[in-house]
Amino acid sequence: MPSASSKPGLKDLLIIVGPTAVGKTALSLSLARNFRVEVISGDSMQVYRHMDIGTAKASEEERKAVPHHLIDLVDPDYPFSVEEFQRLAREKIDEIQERDRLPMLVGGTGLYIQAVTHGYSLPGVREDPAFREEMHRLAEERGNHVLHGRLKEVDPQAAERLHPNDRRRIIRALEIHRTTGKPLSEVQTHDPPPYRMLWIGLTMPRKRLYERVNRRVDQMMEAGLLDEVASLYRMGYRRDLISMQALGYKELMRHLEGEISLEEAVRLVKQRTRKFAKRQLSWFRRLNEIHWFDVTRENIGEEIHSLVAGNFPRYQE
Repeated sequence: MPSASSKPGLKDLLIIVGPTAVGKTALSLSLARNFRVEVISGDSMQVYRHMDIGTAKASEEERKAVPHHLIDLVDPDYPFSVEEFQRLAREKIDEIQERDRLPMLVGGTGLYIQAVTHGYSLPGVREDPAFREEMHRLAEERGNHVLHGRLKEVDPQAAERLHPNDRRRIIRALEIHRTTGKPLSEVQTHDPPPYRMLWIGLTMPRKRLYERVNRRVDQMMEAGLLDEVASLYRMGYRRDLISMQALGYKELMRHLEGEISLEEAVRLVKQRTRKFAKRQLSWFRRLNEIHWFDVTRENIGEEIHSLVAGNFPRYQE
């Protein structure tokens, strides 16, 4: 039976990953019926308040049944960072372990999850306030895309990972290159965190996954996603914010501003979500630690429960 790393003295950590709409939340709730677990959300957009339907947050009932963490932390205009997520997630892991419960990191944001599980830091790279002010001024005058273009020239790997509107992180990557002459990936140091980890990855045939994505978008629209986005718009949040790059929000903002029809917005949401699911799978496929399960096969739930029980027997109810 595959097992988690077995070095003594490590904290236990169960990680469930996979593309959007594959069934990660359902699995986490199923495991919670048999194990003493608490969920740490590994979704970069669930940290934002007022964004519930489009980010597929666990319902109030589900959160009452199983403790969930790192949800609804900040308002949509707060520039939340991967460094903050790393720190908060590790604090929660420690707290959950102190309660003799199993921390379960569940989500599809690969960068955030790897920041917790693999660890990285930027030693000795100081901030340059004058350079940052210059870059912010340039972005205000000519647009965020100009900064993103500069990053593509000096650090294409970072540019591929960062959204063109993620101005703060783009400036940080440019600042690091300016200070060190090296791309972000070369400057980062990786310190293995003190966890005994078991990785579970969920997947399914691509055609079926895309069908589920399309159906999920329709269900979100029926549940009131347009009203949720309209409420955010009335609160003053606009689509240039990082939070509004979340799947569905950006497209529906365009509709509310009269740029595209509702039908076109929904079509774009489905298309973008399918592409995102494909990128998620590519990201996680690089990690050899993951035990993959095709959720369309029979008895997968039993196999996963058996795997978790074999690795973490002390948490069984």
